[in-house]
Amino acid sequence: MARNRKLGKTTDIRLAMLKSLTTDLILHGKITTTEARAKEVKAIADSIIALAIKEKDNFEMVDVKIVTAKLDSKGNKETEKVTSKNGKEYLRVVKEEKTVSRQKDMPSRLNARKKIMKKINKVKDAEGKNIDLPSKLFNEIAPKYQDRNGGYTRIVKIGMRRGDSAPMAILELL
Repeated sequence: MARNRKLGKTTDIRLAMLKSLTTDLILHGKITTTEARAKEVKAIADSIIALAIKEKDNFEMVDVKIVTAKLDSKGNKETEKVTSKNGKEYLRVVKEEKTVSRQKDMPSRLNARKKIMKKINKVKDAEGKNIDLPSKLFNEIAPKYQDRNGGYTRIVKIGMRRGDSAPMAILELL
């Protein structure tokens, strides 16, 4: 007996579709799809959220030195005139060194992040900046579900689709 539904697709198309649906579910919190697809995505999403809950506090804070260009009041880089060895003058950007505290993942959390990234797509917002979905899972979604033992998503049946009478459902995070 088959372990998962084939959904009338070839393997690579099916996996890409499930990856996209899982990404949309995590990003938006709710998707509308067919019942069969919803059941498959529910299993993937629940496993990802369980992994994020397990590893959500597994990091340490580290101080990192960062060298950046010094900015003036208008936000432009400050420059200074410097003379080279052969006597030519040129402008050099003034650098400043800062110490910043950052989060460093422990090895098991890093492994969990890589597993999550295999099951979801990379997403960009309206301005073209990358949205870090694994961080959203660890920092927003996992703390919300830390007291639950599974069942992080819900399938609500909404009837038949008008064109082909496929049973439709809403899959949402609880």
